Amino acid sequence: MPPASTLVNKIKVQLKLSVSRLRMVQQKDTALAKQQRRAMAQLLEQGKEESARIRVENIIRSDMNTELLEILELYCELLTARAGLLEQKECDPGLEEAVKSIIFAAPKVEGVKELGTVRALLVEKYGKEFVLEAVENRDGKVAARVADRLKVEPPRRELVDAYLETIAEAYGVDWPVGTAAAARKRAEEEAEAEGEEDDDDDEPSGGQKVRALEAPLEAEELSKATPPRDLVGPKSPVTVVPPSPSTDNVRPRVNLPGPPDLKPGKKMVDAGKAKAAAAAGVNGDKKADGGGGSGGPGGKIPDVDELAKRFAQLKR
Repeated sequence: MPPASTLVNKIKVQLKLSVSRLRMVQQKDTALAKQQRRAMAQLLEQGKEESARIRVENIIRSDMNTELLEILELYCELLTARAGLLEQKECDPGLEEAVKSIIFAAPKVEGVKELGTVRALLVEKYGKEFVLEAVENRDGKVAARVADRLKVEPPRRELVDAYLETIAEAYGVDWPVGTAAAARKRAEEEAEAEGEEDDDDDEPSGGQKVRALEAPLEAEELSKATPPRDLVGPKSPVTVVPPSPSTDNVRPRVNLPGPPDLKPGKKMVDAGKAKAAAAAGVNGDKKADGGGGSGGPGGKIPDVDELAKRFAQLKR
């Protein structure tokens, strides 16, 4: 038995070749399916329904085979991406479905010999017992999509009818008879209904909607209108995201710092009171002088000595 690393390298090479081959076969089958569908449409147009029902089974089988190749291609890409896990002696659980599906399906896929080589290398790596489990699908690890598309059984009648109806619709064939006419009539009715709706929208009843749109807004309505938020004022460049709720704080709130509390100190208060008292004394003297003096309507102006005496009295 070759070393594990050498065997894994061989598997990686064959997986990449298998992906390329699977894509080529899918493109070929798709092109053939288009030709077969065109032939089915001709049979239906000629009224050979029984012949079309028999031959359409080949198209169904071809489509199922194409879907199977797509699934196997994905599995090959998966094994290529996780090639490091193939170094292990036992099959990794993450690769088991892909490995067993390839072992199960490879002998039944035609035209992809590289996939058979991958199967042989996987058999060499994991042993006969592992391969028997995959072939018989004892543990059900083979993908159901792979197993279903490899079943050899005639397609259901509903599936055959659905295929024929789809082909007839794609190529414009009236099958079943009267279906195309009914579909065409239904499409015409829908188009007429849409046209009537468009006409109604263009000319609303009595032109009331047009006049309502053209009428100017009243001054009261404009005064009630709310200006857009963008015009209210500039937005603040600073945004605060509220904290997430938690078990400790179910309804979190953002507490923003307010303006500082600017309260005057005691000295400032006392000085203000002294100034207010001095101003009150000066005003009283001015009134007294103005009432009895003869110095005019403004009263007598005190000199510097008199002011000094008044401040001395206030200090007492």
